[in-house]
Amino acid sequence: MKEELGCIALPSVPGRREPSDKSEMVTQLLFGEVYQVLEEQKKWILIRNEADHYECWIDRKQHNSISEKIVFKETVRSAFAPIAGGDQMWFLPAGSKVNSGDFSIGTRKFSFDGSQDQSKNDPIRYAGQFLGAPYLWGGKSIFGIDCSGLVQVVFTCCDIQLPRDAYQQAEIGETVDFVETAQAGDLAYFDNEDGRITHVGIMLDSEHIIHASGSVRIDRIDHEGIYNTETESYSHRLRIVKRVLAE
Repeated sequence: MKEELGCIALPSVPGRREPSDKSEMVTQLLFGEVYQVLEEQKKWILIRNEADHYECWIDRKQHNSISEKIVFKETVRSAFAPIAGGDQMWFLPAGSKVNSGDFSIGTRKFSFDGSQDQSKNDPIRYAGQFLGAPYLWGGKSIFGIDCSGLVQVVFTCCDIQLPRDAYQQAEIGETVDFVETAQAGDLAYFDNEDGRITHVGIMLDSEHIIHASGSVRIDRIDHEGIYNTETESYSHRLRIVKRVLAE
């Protein structure tokens, strides 16, 4: 049996842990992301995102069926970018997938003029666009984003696909032995008292990090962890630093 596919045709769609509006949002799917339908209920659909294989429930009204997989050639790299959807103008979040010019998702018609930043290997530049964005569990846009969502979107803008959650992302890349030798774009991971990795941020240099904690912010970092100068205390305990960008 041929698998049923869908593609997000809205700026973003919440993905929930359970098939209920009251269930927590564990992620967001962005415009142009293709997914496989795993299970269907009257109001809800269980899907698997093709990009990161993350599974979640979406509202059936936000499901957009497609007959075959769509391959998009462009990634939105601005914090948000305008796109024409019929007679309306939408703004898509960074990390969305598009094609330049006119294109379709199922029966829906769109047009993207393609005028955007084309540099693909500058995670610091892309991360900086999110400064001040509020923390939102499961969020992946400038209107609300979590720590691993920030990392995933920023590296999607660099044409590098990372998993969704921090502990999964920590399995990617080469270990940096000492934080003092970290470079811009390296990823720092932090654990809780049980040793589980629960937080991630992007190194700006060997002494500073940008991460989502309350909001997307820049803090100091050393071998112990993230030091918050406002509270004059360490907020996160460093576990490991990994390098995913080729030197």
